Amino acid sequence: MYLYRLKELRVDRDLRQREIAQYLNIAQNTYCNYENGNRDIPLPLLIQLSRLYQVNLDYLAGQTDDPHLLPPSRRKGDER
Repeated sequence: MYLYRLKELRVDRDLRQREIAQYLNIAQNTYCNYENGNRDIPLPLLIQLSRLYQVNLDYLAGQTDDPHLLPPSRRKGDER
């Protein structure tokens, strides 16, 4: 699931694999392998991608469909 999300997030922001690879300080073909599921993405790189796209790790991992960084009770403007 996260493979689809990585590409979707990148394309939605009009970014190229090369740009993401530069951001992560890795080779473009390495990032391509991550996005295509040929290699597992190390957790530190997933954290960087989470920050870049401003989504939570659970969303990247396909554990939730809610991309928000904070749970609903902690989002700005939400009442407790």
